[in-house]
Amino acid sequence: MSDVKMTTPQLTLPAQLSRLTSRLPKDTGIFIVMVGIALIFEGFGWYVRDQSFLLNPNRLVLIILQVAIIGIIAVGVTQVIITTGIDLSSGSVIALTAVVAASLAQTSDSLSPVYPSLVNLPAVVPIVAGVAVGLLCGAVNGFLITKTGIPPFIATLGMMVSARGLAQYYTQGNPISFLSDGFTSIGQGGMPVIIFLVVAFVFHIALKYTRYGKYVYAIGGNMISAKVSGINVNKYLVIVYTFAGGLSGLAGVVLAARVSSGQSSMGVSYELDAIAAAVIGGSSLMGGVGRITGTLIGAVILGLIKSGFTFVGVDAYVQDIIKGIIIVSAVSIDMYRNRKKR
Repeated sequence: MSDVKMTTPQLTLPAQLSRLTSRLPKDTGIFIVMVGIALIFEGFGWYVRDQSFLLNPNRLVLIILQVAIIGIIAVGVTQVIITTGIDLSSGSVIALTAVVAASLAQTSDSLSPVYPSLVNLPAVVPIVAGVAVGLLCGAVNGFLITKTGIPPFIATLGMMVSARGLAQYYTQGNPISFLSDGFTSIGQGGMPVIIFLVVAFVFHIALKYTRYGKYVYAIGGNMISAKVSGINVNKYLVIVYTFAGGLSGLAGVVLAARVSSGQSSMGVSYELDAIAAAVIGGSSLMGGVGRITGTLIGAVILGLIKSGFTFVGVDAYVQDIIKGIIIVSAVSIDMYRNRKKR
């Protein structure tokens, strides 16, 4: 009997590449994209402006500060998207929470304080008040979606309009200034970045290692199966939207502290940037997929693009057009990915 030689089948090049990429961290691809975008703007910087894009400390600080505010919102939006939902109210909630917090952070030096008897309050009071308003807005979104059956798009669209209107009514269109140093300190220096990183770390752990995260992914993966398995879907949806509202409130407080003022015009289109950061970072609008680490990188990519286009002299209106194209492209890629999986 002749010996039978066992041979290991040779993998094709695409299969080898697929196996190699499967061993890399899940966010490696989007990280490489981020580095590539940064290098492209670095090249444009030397070609157009004859100076470096990346080696300018002031520009890098500005990018990081922009990323921090959007990133805080995007952490909440990511969780909403994982459950197959959407939150269009983030930007308006920022405005509402910013003016409420600012009105409670005024000093006795203010010429026309909103509450003359409530000046020089400890910084914790306006901070807690602003976050509480955000939590309330998020809870209302959650209850509307779960108790009435209104689609998330419509429920949060209603909150977007209402919160902006409340902010304008609250201020009568006037900015609220003369804020205490204790309050504004949370928006100065590297504090916004520290707050963002702490928020991202906490919710990264929550989504990856806790029952809350397990249930959120289960709801987004298959809501009917989640109900059958005993998960209180409505309860966790309310929690998710409440968290998203609270994080928008926190972002509004930090933004008001950063600019030392509360204005009803704050946060316009921030919800779109947050959604874009989440989708670019790998969150699927079909639900069940999303990571805080990816969202963090997605927020950095948006910051790089915005600062890079400004650096090379692209008109602000053209930047909005390009941002819209990026959002549509990211969603299209997500839809294609999901069709391919099916």
